[in-house]
Amino acid sequence: MNEFHHGVARAIAETFDLPGPILEIGSQQVAGQEEIADLRPLFQDKRYLGVDIAGGRGVDFVADVESLPQVDGSVGTVIAMNTLEHVPHFWRAFDEIHRVLRPDGALLISCPFYFHLHSYPSDYWRFSPEALALLLDRYPNKILGRHGPPRRPASVWALAFREDRPPISPAEFEKYRLLVGRYARQPLRAGRKLRYRVGRWICGSRPFAPYLYQEHWETECRTRKAS
Repeated sequence: MNEFHHGVARAIAETFDLPGPILEIGSQQVAGQEEIADLRPLFQDKRYLGVDIAGGRGVDFVADVESLPQVDGSVGTVIAMNTLEHVPHFWRAFDEIHRVLRPDGALLISCPFYFHLHSYPSDYWRFSPEALALLLDRYPNKILGRHGPPRRPASVWALAFREDRPPISPAEFEKYRLLVGRYARQPLRAGRKLRYRVGRWICGSRPFAPYLYQEHWETECRTRKAS
């Protein structure tokens, strides 16, 4: 989790009335990230449960996302931000999330793409923008986003709705875009930005693109009739 992803979550929380209860996968707030990793204040009017493979701050119960204890169709919204890259069999996690979601439920997810290895307890996977879209194919209405250089995104995210939720309206999508632009910020300090720009002038843009584009983002809305 970083400041940018927290801003995306805030934009979504203020745009959409996501159904409860909310289940956060990978909810443990590790040292140094307590403020940006705590998403509960964004959903104060909803019942909120945090699950992780180990106990700790922000964890209400310990469980494995590959085999969740919730019964079918009992969860309104699942949040899994920068978590599924740590799941050995991520496809099982996607199946479990879909199983526990209500037919009008929502999934908010973010995953790294061009990012350093970070063990918790290990780092297995990376997801390109189209890989994430493919994994969410069973959700007929979704918003997809990418963050960083256009051809080398740092991360991808999505808000996906199950079949019983009405399609995302143009007004909802525009409000969401406005709020992402307002909240999803990760600015460079002026001195570091100047150094990277000088480095780009000397060495070319490729090595410095992840830093100079770290506030660049793109997003789209995809809808189709439920099958």
